[in-house]
Amino acid sequence: MVELRVGLLGLGTIGTGVARILIEQKELISRRLGKRVTLVAAADRDLTRDRGLDFTGVRLCDDANAIVTADDIDLVVELIGGYEPARTFVAAALASGKHVVTANKALIAKHGEELFPLAAEKGLQIGFEAAVGGGIPCMKALREGLAANAIDSVYGILNGTCNFILTKMENEGANYADVLKEAQALGYAEADPTFDVEGIDTAQKLSILAAMAFGSKIRFEEVFTEGISRITAADIQAAHEMGYRIKLLGIAKPHGANGQVDAVEMRVHPTLVSLSSQMAQVSDSYNAVQISGDFVEHTMYFGRGAGERPTASAVVADIMDITSGFPGGITHLAPPMGFVESSRREMPTMPMADALCEYYIRLMVQDQPGVIAAVTSILADHRISLEALIQKERHASHNVPIVMLTHETTEGNMQAAISRITALDAVQEDALILRKESAVV
Repeated sequence: MVELRVGLLGLGTIGTGVARILIEQKELISRRLGKRVTLVAAADRDLTRDRGLDFTGVRLCDDANAIVTADDIDLVVELIGGYEPARTFVAAALASGKHVVTANKALIAKHGEELFPLAAEKGLQIGFEAAVGGGIPCMKALREGLAANAIDSVYGILNGTCNFILTKMENEGANYADVLKEAQALGYAEADPTFDVEGIDTAQKLSILAAMAFGSKIRFEEVFTEGISRITAADIQAAHEMGYRIKLLGIAKPHGANGQVDAVEMRVHPTLVSLSSQMAQVSDSYNAVQISGDFVEHTMYFGRGAGERPTASAVVADIMDITSGFPGGITHLAPPMGFVESSRREMPTMPMADALCEYYIRLMVQDQPGVIAAVTSILADHRISLEALIQKERHASHNVPIVMLTHETTEGNMQAAISRITALDAVQEDALILRKESAVV
């Protein structure tokens, strides 16, 4: 029986999950493939910890290079995370003629455009389904199931930490700081949560999805990014009263004419979605991705976006895909980014100022005559019309919260108007603006 031999870099949470599947599900995998997948070796800096697995027959070491260069390894699984030394190990594995599977979205977002050509030159595969959406096969859907479609849009809840925090804030009326502490205590958020709550993690994942959807190069550094740290329980309540729920969304859309994509819109920010939408029902640490195509219309992918078991499941699915064509038929698989490498193009990222959105605006103003008139006059100057305006109860400070929903306008118009509004003497705090998406189903 044909055998694919696997070397594993990293025996942390995800690495242990991958090892568990390869060891405990070995016979099931063989029955599905008609080929054998064997975990030959694993590397980790800490080999003393009990991982609850029988590693009999698996070569354990603390030197990743020993696995990357080993003659008895056909495929390297990189689960170290981060940029370096992960990039160096992956490049070395490809140079040594080994296929690679990774769950490292940071690596793909920053160095994918360097690594994909290395793999293509040698007829090798890089699998990275687990890098976006954990156990949700959203990239496989883009690469294969929706391959006949021109993709119209991608919307995604791509970070479980932020979704957990926003869900808790809504359900309990709690403030952001308290829920963040709870998320850290439960292990959903890191001690330094910046990567998650400021939208960086989501931006990395969105940049990969956008490139795969539109045949462009990955441009992570050009994704417009805002996090959730300014969202208050009052914002969540006000949005709910108006029929919306706040979610941190990654949004990607193509722009062009006659079927030609000339620019890609990519943005990550807290977003109002209708309470009646499927996306609004995605709670706690779950992820969801909505992909719309010209023939298939709307499709939705939902599930656990992180954690040992879902992520390990996606990693092993990539290993099995590569095994199905091993040793000589790897080229029957779809290209890693869904387009042959020679057809992928450098496409400009649409400036955020040109993005068209509807907006939620929250202001804190002095309780005095003429303030609302002054604010709406400025909005009118910038061709921004209102859909709704709500004045909340006056605070003890005699300041009044005002919440507005606008009709569609450009980001540039909105930012120009907000700059003038916050300069008014009667406006007591920086305004909060959130964007609303009506196309989310």
